Parts: sequence; structure tokens; C-alpha cells
Amino acid sequence: MSNHPSAAGQTVEVFYDGECPLCLREIKLLKWLDRKDRIQFTDIAADYFNATEYEKTPAQFMDEIHGRFPDGQWIIGVEVFRQLYSAVGFGLLVWPTRLPGISHALNFGYQVFAKNRLRLTGRCTKETCEIG
Repeated sequence: MSNHPSAAGQTVEVFYDGECPLCLREIKLLKWLDRKDRIQFTDIAADYFNATEYEKTPAQFMDEIHGRFPDGQWIIGVEVFRQLYSAVGFGLLVWPTRLPGISHALNFGYQVFAKNRLRLTGRCTKETCEIG
């Protein structure tokens, strides 16, 4: 079952891990804030989700958050959050996150979280957290 963005007015699709408690908390907030239906929410943990439909691997989606514009252009990491919060009307709060010092700190912080989110959310297994 394909879950590609199709509704008019949607500005971004977010691919999130519906089994990640911290991620899900953020997504629930965004769904509540998305009163104009500008975001397409796609759960990469759902049974119907197939990464190959998007020409990506499951590992790519799990490594860091992905977003996609209606024209098919991909975004990853902190830029996804910028686009999501802009879509719900928080553009004025987003622009300072693009300033050099703040941008670098956010990117660094997100990378640390992304690499450790399974451990931080108690979802480590031998396969997901063991270093090869």
C-alpha cells in the first residue's frame, strides 16, 4: 500500500519511526499543530511501509529522519524539522535555527541523538546496537 503525498496543500512528507517513543511524541504534537493538513505523515514502522518504494533502504530511514517535498526532493536531519515547523506556522521560530552557530549545534545534537536513539529509547537489540 503506497502512502505517497497526494492531498492538495501538503508542503512536506515526514518519514518517522512510529515505534520510537520520543519520535512519536514529536509527531503527535505536529499532527495536533497541523490544522491545515500541510504534512503527510508516513510511519516507517507500519506493516505496509516498503522502503524500496522510495528507492531507499530501511536502514537509511532508520539512521535519521527523512522528509520529502511534493516535487520528490528529499531532505534529512534537522532540515526536516525546520520544514515541519514551518508547515505548521512556526516559520519565525525556525529562521534562527539557520544561523551558523545555532545550525551547527543543532546538527551536531541531532546526529548524536540519531546515532543513539535506539539505546536512548530502550530499543537496543543485538542486531540494532551492536557494533560490527
